[in-house]
Amino acid sequence: MTHPTANGHRPGPFWAPARAAALTYATRYRLPVFPLTRTKLPALPAAHPDGHPCIGQCGTLGHGVHDATADPQRVKGLFAAAPWAAGFGIACGRAPHHLIGLDLDRKNGVNGVTALRRLAAEHQFTVPRTTTVRTTSGGLHLWLTTPPGTRAPNSASRLGGGIDVRGHGGYLVGPGSLGPTARYTLAPDHGPREIAEAPPALLRLLNTPTPDPVRVPRPVPAGGSPRRRLDGLVRVVLDCGPNDLNNRLYWAARTALGADDIDPDEATARLLAAAVECGHPEVPARRTLGSAAKGAARDRMEA
Repeated sequence: MTHPTANGHRPGPFWAPARAAALTYATRYRLPVFPLTRTKLPALPAAHPDGHPCIGQCGTLGHGVHDATADPQRVKGLFAAAPWAAGFGIACGRAPHHLIGLDLDRKNGVNGVTALRRLAAEHQFTVPRTTTVRTTSGGLHLWLTTPPGTRAPNSASRLGGGIDVRGHGGYLVGPGSLGPTARYTLAPDHGPREIAEAPPALLRLLNTPTPDPVRVPRPVPAGGSPRRRLDGLVRVVLDCGPNDLNNRLYWAARTALGADDIDPDEATARLLAAAVECGHPEVPARRTLGSAAKGAARDRMEA
């Protein structure tokens, strides 16, 4: 069945499954959702120019994760305005579940699943069985609920190698979404099921301050493959507090775009996705990436 879209465009080939999956999780599980592109970015263009403070108060569409809703009619409206959508995001930290996601990477010699087990043993908590999503790179997303008022921050590898956290202001890619290479799917025997409560010991770890976590970007080794170095630069953006996100994005982008062996298109897409996932508005993030590209070009000319 072909559904009408707000702008009269014919829906893309991946739109209908994405819309159906988003509606399922919004209605059955009361999770706030919004449409994504295959690059895991918000599918709707930004509602305002750079620097605008609105995060949805104006009532129009185009505020990224702030568009997310569990109301079926509003979800349909979001997808009607984005016929090119191929997936959906789930906003973290929002009522009623106050969801956090543990993103467990399993690539480049890092195993977040093993790291989480080690962390649980060290701090004496049990990792609960909960809804779990298999990512396109072979990793896992574990969904956990938190008490109202909990404001778990986004982070990357702060709890352990390969353990990234999607918390307040961030989002998870929903199961059934089509990413750059494959679909996000429910892990066998791990979903859909009730979303388990986060163990109190884990919540304490998530909210334990670390020494000056947002002032100085972590160094990225000069050696290693281009992909490994780009992975490190993406983590610089993900492992960041909200007050320094734009500075880290600029530093990481200028470093990546100044390297001869890192593909600039891939670097731009991945860094943009990381910044938006951590709550950076897309339009200002693109502007920062453009400034970084100009800076990298100047560096090449002066070298």
